[in-house]
Amino acid sequence: MQRRRFLTQAAAATGAGLAAVGLPAVAQNAPTVRWRMSTGWPKSLDALYGSADELCRRVGELTGGKFEIRAFPGGEIVPYAQNMEAVSNGTVECNHVLATAHIGTNTAIAFDTGLSFGMNARQHNAWIQFGGGMEKLREMYGQYGITNFVTGNVGVQMGGWYRKEIKSLKDLDGLKIRVGGIGGMVLQKLGAVPQQIPPSDIYPSLEKGTIDAAEWIGPYDDERLGLNKVAPFYYSPGWWEGSASITTMVNTEAWEKLPAEFKAAFEAAANEQALRMLAAYDAKNPPALRSLIAGGAQLKYFPKDVMEAAYKASQELWGELSEENPDFAKIYPEWKKFQEAEASWFRVAENALDNFTYSEVLKRS
Repeated sequence: MQRRRFLTQAAAATGAGLAAVGLPAVAQNAPTVRWRMSTGWPKSLDALYGSADELCRRVGELTGGKFEIRAFPGGEIVPYAQNMEAVSNGTVECNHVLATAHIGTNTAIAFDTGLSFGMNARQHNAWIQFGGGMEKLREMYGQYGITNFVTGNVGVQMGGWYRKEIKSLKDLDGLKIRVGGIGGMVLQKLGAVPQQIPPSDIYPSLEKGTIDAAEWIGPYDDERLGLNKVAPFYYSPGWWEGSASITTMVNTEAWEKLPAEFKAAFEAAANEQALRMLAAYDAKNPPALRSLIAGGAQLKYFPKDVMEAAYKASQELWGELSEENPDFAKIYPEWKKFQEAEASWFRVAENALDNFTYSEVLKRS
């Protein structure tokens, strides 16, 4: 009995000793670092803001509470459109954004989020991780004193909510639509009038008729914003963002001051959220779409002439932006080559299997 008690006590002491020289030892020897993270999201968008908040919590857990990052809702520290500038000038150490909202600074930022008729979430991540995408983006962001990290992806988006039905391309002429980033530039070429409106202002703008249509992300977030209550027609697909990758921009000077173990913790937490956010949307969007339709939303698909004109306008725009912006011109050729390779592979295997499987599964639903 005494021997058993001795062994139990020895094991406990050994465990405590290992803990003392393990992860807590890192925390004991490291300085305490506190950062602020501005975001583009209200707290009500829990898949987005919640992911930012969870990233911060995980960094703290991985560093024994020594590296603290606090996320702030959109607009609390800086306006929605100033998130990139705030990181660049050091107002905050990092942010959590849809980078394409900042293409006014540099149109090549669109490659970070995703281009119209571009790659899907998996393909985009493949380009970032193994296609040279991260290296090219880091070089571009470096001009602004920023180091970028992928911290999520919402997947393919919907095409937004419309007060009137879109029956043909001519219905886009003069249409005032809340749409961010590169999609707005394409829609402008089709006669629409894009509006840059932060998430918190989308509902009242659509309700008052200040705008005729609005896109945000997809069923789960759109339902939380209540957009179905003020516009009946819900369109698919969101061709302007087949992959909407979420970015955390970090002030490079602040990043370089971090201990190596804090950098590793941040990168691990970022990769974790890149996986979890996409999984969250894939899980939450199907029931949300069913709920929206049950509540009266009229699901529609963009007419063929709209899709064809949008694709053509997108390709024209890439040529124009390449002529205007050396950064865009530098990234685009290799991005396009990677997209073509991915399309050829997915068409052979993924697309063939998915189309057959979806058809059979839905026959039985």
